[in-house]
Amino acid sequence: MNKAPKFVVITCCLIDWGGSEELWARSIPLLKNEGVNDITIYKNKVNLNHPEFIKLKQQGVKFKEFDAQAPFLKNMVSKIKDTLYRIYDKIGVATYNWNKPAEKIYNYLKASPPDLVLISQGINFDGLVYAYQCFKLNIPYIIVSHKAVDFYWPMPGDRTYMRETMVNARKCLFVSDHNKNLTEEQFGVRLKNSGIVINPVKTGVEPFPFPSIDKGYRLACVGRIFVIDKGQDVLLRILSQTKWKERDITVSFIGEGPDLDGLKEMAILLGLKNVSFAGYMGDLKSIWANHHALILPSRSEGLPLTIIEAMSLGRIAIASNAGGNAEIIQDQVTGFIGEHYEKEFDRVLELAWSKREEWPQMGIKAAEYIKENIPKSPERLFVNILAENF
Repeated sequence: MNKAPKFVVITCCLIDWGGSEELWARSIPLLKNEGVNDITIYKNKVNLNHPEFIKLKQQGVKFKEFDAQAPFLKNMVSKIKDTLYRIYDKIGVATYNWNKPAEKIYNYLKASPPDLVLISQGINFDGLVYAYQCFKLNIPYIIVSHKAVDFYWPMPGDRTYMRETMVNARKCLFVSDHNKNLTEEQFGVRLKNSGIVINPVKTGVEPFPFPSIDKGYRLACVGRIFVIDKGQDVLLRILSQTKWKERDITVSFIGEGPDLDGLKEMAILLGLKNVSFAGYMGDLKSIWANHHALILPSRSEGLPLTIIEAMSLGRIAIASNAGGNAEIIQDQVTGFIGEHYEKEFDRVLELAWSKREEWPQMGIKAAEYIKENIPKSPERLFVNILAENF
């Protein structure tokens, strides 16, 4: 490692703070212990009043915004870009030349070249345009992808530069084998520089006593309220069936997101009395002290921390076969796995219901599995990878 290395993180998270931020953020104190003190975060917009950014600032981290246009101007530019992208896509022209945030990042990096750049992607190619700027400037870079989606592929005009960018990265890291394999299939290349990383977990392995069932079984659907990814609408349709309305089972939707009002209105339309919307709950122990199982009907995933956290606290997961879910859940041993389609997920939920008396013991096995297979400090392993590439 260089004597006084400079490190840059380019995060593609568009909201103030998301789960994809945790890995790099928890790595910063460890990097500083390794002598990496010059750290800058590049983000579309930085909310310096957010608690996590306050912590980072206190650690001496610097920030640069690369997409800080006024809302009305941003909307207008976005419409123009969308029109241009459609035209360029039809004639096979790469769109990165028209990405103004990438141009801004290019100028930042050229003016003050770092020793290593980490590109933290939400999906498996939403930050490759930024990584490409590093490639053009011959700056070492590592790419982390927190999700890959079967139905969301790169635009034809972007494939060549994106593939070149990944192949030439120091590392292409993914949170699940599913995401890695899907990315390779989407770009038609085996990434010899690839690897798997796990995001930090907010709780240790501590199996909770199974809650009383005197008032029925309570399932928690934990995650962002965003149906295109999380599929909460599928679950509402299943629960609207007479058989589920008549059973002693309730589902709590825990989280916030753009589709919250829509799901609430859908629940009213379907006449559901066995669901509730609890909003954001940061106290995991409170959630799992009062719920019997996790349920996730996701359409797409990386590797949800909600599964690892629930299993760590002795709860089973009933989940779709999205992302890395099936890599962490042993079907009918530590949970239940099925496809997210309504008919199929209903079958899986029905199977889980038929085995509900086994949930307490399955939850203990789930916690044991996490203890044996998930590293206690994923951020430490991640920092080791970063340190090897300075």
